Amino acid sequence: MDEADPPTLAGKLLVAMPGIGDPRFDRSVILMCAHDSAHAMGASLNKPKDELTLSDVLEHLGISAEPDVAERGVLDGGPVRPERGFVLHSEDYSAPEATQDVAPGVRLTVTREVLEAVAGENAPARFVLALGCAGWGAGQLEDELKHNAWLVVDADDAIIFGDAHSGKWERAIKSLGFEPAQLTGDAGSA
Repeated sequence: MDEADPPTLAGKLLVAMPGIGDPRFDRSVILMCAHDSAHAMGASLNKPKDELTLSDVLEHLGISAEPDVAERGVLDGGPVRPERGFVLHSEDYSAPEATQDVAPGVRLTVTREVLEAVAGENAPARFVLALGCAGWGAGQLEDELKHNAWLVVDADDAIIFGDAHSGKWERAIKSLGFEPAQLTGDAGSA
């Protein structure tokens, strides 16, 4: 890491503060997949695409899925590249030169091959498909953090891979030791 690089947030969860000011990120929980001085990228973990299943996505690509995975949900990973699939998965799957470690026990792969794997018998033990991602340019995320738009929380497998999407925001906040009702959207200065 270059001395100008901030400490990386890769592998951490960003939790939107109330009043974040962008409805696309209201109550979002984002797993940060990459972060350095030039850019940051993550995938939202708690915004299901209600009208879409894994089967729909795979069928569009000409891939047939095993019945037990076909009806799994798909997440809205964020507004950047919404046509692109980002698969967060356990460490028991890897595609050479295409898989990156994100957090302990969590990897990211963005290839057709990982979609073929999740559709069949070689699926990772745990995985979630997000369409799109959240992205920030140089210094943009750091500026948002300075303005109290996000809380930073340690990664949690239940939040990353769990199906109870509506409670992920609250669980992430509670992991810091306080209740969501204690948060305010007002920024202040001392």
